Amino acid sequence: MVPGASRTGHRRRRPRVHPVRTHHRIRTQPQAGGDPLSLLDIRNLEVTYASGAAAVRGVDLSLEAGQKLGIAGESGCGKSTLALALLRLLPAGTRITGEVLLDGEDVLTMKWGRLRAVRWAGASIVFQGAMHSLNAVHRIGDQIAEPMLIHRTATPTAAKKRVGELLEQVGLPAARAQAYPHELSGGQRQRVMIAMALACDPSLIVADEPTTALDVMIQAQILRLIEQLVSDKGLGLVMISHDLAVLADTCDRLAVMYAGRVVEEGPASQVYEDAEHPYGKALSGAFPRIGDPASRRAPRGLAGDPPDPSALPGGCTFHPRCPVALDICATEDQELRSASPGRRAACVHVGASAAVVEQTR
Repeated sequence: MVPGASRTGHRRRRPRVHPVRTHHRIRTQPQAGGDPLSLLDIRNLEVTYASGAAAVRGVDLSLEAGQKLGIAGESGCGKSTLALALLRLLPAGTRITGEVLLDGEDVLTMKWGRLRAVRWAGASIVFQGAMHSLNAVHRIGDQIAEPMLIHRTATPTAAKKRVGELLEQVGLPAARAQAYPHELSGGQRQRVMIAMALACDPSLIVADEPTTALDVMIQAQILRLIEQLVSDKGLGLVMISHDLAVLADTCDRLAVMYAGRVVEEGPASQVYEDAEHPYGKALSGAFPRIGDPASRRAPRGLAGDPPDPSALPGGCTFHPRCPVALDICATEDQELRSASPGRRAACVHVGASAAVVEQTR
C-alpha cells in the first residue's frame, strides 16, 4: 500500500437505487357536463415501429374503475403492442401518437420522472410468460418488494410483511417468498406476477395473456382470482387473450382487434354469442360450445393469416379473408359504427351502411 493512501479509495461503492415519488391516485374530476372522467381513456392511439409496421391504428377505448375490458384477436393483430403502449414500454424509435389518459392525465406526454412514478403505482402490467418476466437469480419476495421500495410506499420491514400478505392474497403461502422462480410451478409463477402487479395498490392492471400455457384447472383458478381482486379493490382491468371464451366469461366488455384496429366492441357475452363483424363471428365459431355436438365435431375456422402490418391491403383490411366481402370492401375502409345499443362494429353490413348495400343489390 502506498503511504498516505486512503483505504476507502479501494472500496467498491454499491450502486444507489434512487426512489421515485409515490404516485397518489388522481380522483376523477367531473367534466363540463358533470360526468366523471374514465379511469382509462384511449383516444386515436397509433403505434408505428421503426421498421414502418403500423401495429396499432386509431384505437379508441375507455374503461371505468371496477370494469373489466377484454381485448381479443389472433397473433399479430396488435394486442400486446397496445398493452405496452399504455405505459410507454415499447422499444426506442417506436412512434406513438394519440392520447392515453389515465385518471385524466396523458401518459404519452408525461416527463420521465412522472412516468416512473405512475408505473406500478398508478398502473401495472402482468406480462405474458411469467418465467421470462421474473429474475431467475432473485427470490420472488425481493422481486415483489422492489416496486414498494422504489416508490417508497413501505419501509423494508413493512415491505417484507406486505409481501407475505400479497402472496396469501393470491393463494400462495407467505413462506414461498424465499423461493426462486424455477422452484415454482407455472400457475404459482403467474400468481407471483399478479401479486407484484398489486404491490403498490394501482388503480389499473393490464394483464397480457395471464393464462397462456396453463392447464384448464389452473386457468380457472387464475381467472377467478383476477375477478375477485377487481371486485374487492375496485380496480380497472384490461385483459388480453386469444381465447374469446375466456374473455366472455371474465370481462364486462370485449373489443376485437384485427390488423391493429378495433373492428368490434360491446358487452362481452353479446360479442361472443352473436358477433356483428365477420371476423368476430369467425373467432367465436372457432371455439366448440359445450352441449352443442355440431360445433364440437365441426368447429369453424378461418383460412389465411392476418396481414403484414408493414404491407396492409387496401380498403377493409379483412376483405381478403372475409366470406361476405363486397366489391366496395376492397376500396373503402370501414369505420366503427353503431350496430345496436352499446355495440360498435366496422363492417359494411352493419348499421346504416347495411341498408344502403341492400338497396344497391
